[in-house]
Amino acid sequence: MIYAEGLTKIFDDFIAVNQVSFSVAEGRVLALLGKNGAGKTTTIRMLSSILKPTSGSAKVAGYDIVLEAQKVRASVGVLTEHHGLYSRMTLWEYLEFFGSLYGMSALEVRQRAKPLLEEFELEGTEKKRLGEFSKGMRQKLALVRALLHNPPVLMLDEPTSAMDPESARVVRNAIAHLRGQGRTILLCTHNLVEGEELADDVAIIHHGRVILQGSLEEVKEQQLGAPEFLARLARPLNGATLRLPEGVSVTARGEDWVRFQVSHPRAHNPELLRALLHQQVEVLSFQEVPRSLEEVFLKVVRSEKENVD
Repeated sequence: MIYAEGLTKIFDDFIAVNQVSFSVAEGRVLALLGKNGAGKTTTIRMLSSILKPTSGSAKVAGYDIVLEAQKVRASVGVLTEHHGLYSRMTLWEYLEFFGSLYGMSALEVRQRAKPLLEEFELEGTEKKRLGEFSKGMRQKLALVRALLHNPPVLMLDEPTSAMDPESARVVRNAIAHLRGQGRTILLCTHNLVEGEELADDVAIIHHGRVILQGSLEEVKEQQLGAPEFLARLARPLNGATLRLPEGVSVTARGEDWVRFQVSHPRAHNPELLRALLHQQVEVLSFQEVPRSLEEVFLKVVRSEKENVD
């Protein structure tokens, strides 16, 4: 659904985006992660045919972003970080205006918008002027606008910025629901917790270049090693040596707990538990040690900085 190859954007002598390549399969969410100024917004503007690339190519929903820009725009719902609401318009006036740009009648806009307004908890505000809306309400309305023409592809730039926790949760739930409907979503964010919660795949952009990409599981294993599991035991080991199956090693241990690194958990975890039971080691609990996307991001960016220095 989204395919970018060597996308580059240069402003005068500043390279904002440098040879960016990635793809997002239909029905998947890719989180494009990076600090402010890393090139996320410029990438979205190119992929949504708002900004013409200096070089490189991309297709969105099967359309070339340069040669078929109008078809790309019709296939994409875009939420930019600065969405520019018109404060004197009412909610209905705003949505009807943007709906008309997609060839929708006022009736079609209202029929399409009503369930969206309910989902984003904006029902009852249809006649209010946008100048009366809070920042969170404005952000939710901008997302309704992005969904108004029912696009197969969504590009969301910092979708929960300026929102209170409750509103942010509503939007995250909506994004998860949209993914479940089979939409393809490019999510640009510097909120790593949000990226980890919502994304299937990630790409980290730093100084305009993509320096890491893959599924969440792939990038974690690539950067942090095989997953680790913590076993809490019913009785102290008293220094006993454990006989472990192939592919399992001990990374840390205490009186009544052991941390194992397991190369292939699905295959080796049952073998490990059987081996412990055979050695009369009673396991009270066995769970994966959490590893966050933040750890991956910080390690990759730190490594990139060291290479530059």
